Amino acid sequence: MVSEAPPFWWTKADWRAYALWPFSWVYGRVAGMRMDRARRASAPVPLICVGNFTVGGAGKTPTAIALARAAKAKGLKPGFLSRGYGGSLDVTTIVDPHHHRARDVGDEPLLLAREALTVVCRRRVEGARKLAAEGADIIIMDDGFQSARLAFDFALLVVDSGRGIGNGHLVPSGPVRAPIGDQLRHATALLKIGNGSAADPLVRRAARAGKPVYAAETIRIDDGQLAGVKVLAWAGIADPEKFFRTVRETGAIIEETRSFPDHHHFSDDEIADLLDRAASQGYTLVTTSKDMVRLEPGHGRAGELASRSKVIEIDVRFDDPSIPGKVIDRTLAAARSRKLREAKAVTL
Repeated sequence: MVSEAPPFWWTKADWRAYALWPFSWVYGRVAGMRMDRARRASAPVPLICVGNFTVGGAGKTPTAIALARAAKAKGLKPGFLSRGYGGSLDVTTIVDPHHHRARDVGDEPLLLAREALTVVCRRRVEGARKLAAEGADIIIMDDGFQSARLAFDFALLVVDSGRGIGNGHLVPSGPVRAPIGDQLRHATALLKIGNGSAADPLVRRAARAGKPVYAAETIRIDDGQLAGVKVLAWAGIADPEKFFRTVRETGAIIEETRSFPDHHHFSDDEIADLLDRAASQGYTLVTTSKDMVRLEPGHGRAGELASRSKVIEIDVRFDDPSIPGKVIDRTLAAARSRKLREAKAVTL
């Protein structure tokens, strides 16, 4: 599997971005028209979409989990809907974190399934119906904002403050998935994660468009036992450098790093290299929860790597702790209005 985000996407636009501009123009026209004109199916229950402006990670999964916890606090039964990127199953599937592997359903759905009912489905409309049939009374869709398949009651777009929208160009010149204006028009609110400044121009543009902008930060969950420890940090996520910064914040001493593409499935040679290098140098292995689920359930050396690697868990903390609950409330209100409009349309 190759990385879905070339490094030049995240630096100032250069000749590569400009050489690909004609293809980006066509891509943008198609993506924008699809978002504006596609007929969206109505979800059977209230639906929140957690998306982002760009290809690559921005913190969608921990944000979706925070919203699910807020929904449960209100007595609701949330359900996660995912396309199951990186998985091989092509049928609508209820994810069982004790049975399925990342190769089957994708790594992010395995993390989501630890928190709430999770369905993976290539056809999002069918997946939403399955969740409702299984008793979910609110759906949190992880990604899928640009796909224009379902009507959202609330669309929360997450942007990482450290990388922003990269060079600002559309695919394939850059990481942006559709024209920013089109995306803002369909968004309900933005969530800026972190204290960097790369997302500030986008935040100002969203504010001018009248979109609420929320703020949050990622917090690490660790026991302090890595302070002063020499580590080999390894990660196969969209932004490995962000994880490595988190490792340093624990007080660990990073002696070596290994970066792999997002959703990467590790070969025997890669696993052996990590284990043998750490053993020969006396390093402690550290990784992400997303990488760990791609090793579990693991046998042989994959199981050994899983057992020998320490995981640094990441959570999202909103600057205003009431925001997740307010998002749930706004979603429920919007869904009631949507159902009323649909009922009136039927009687006309």
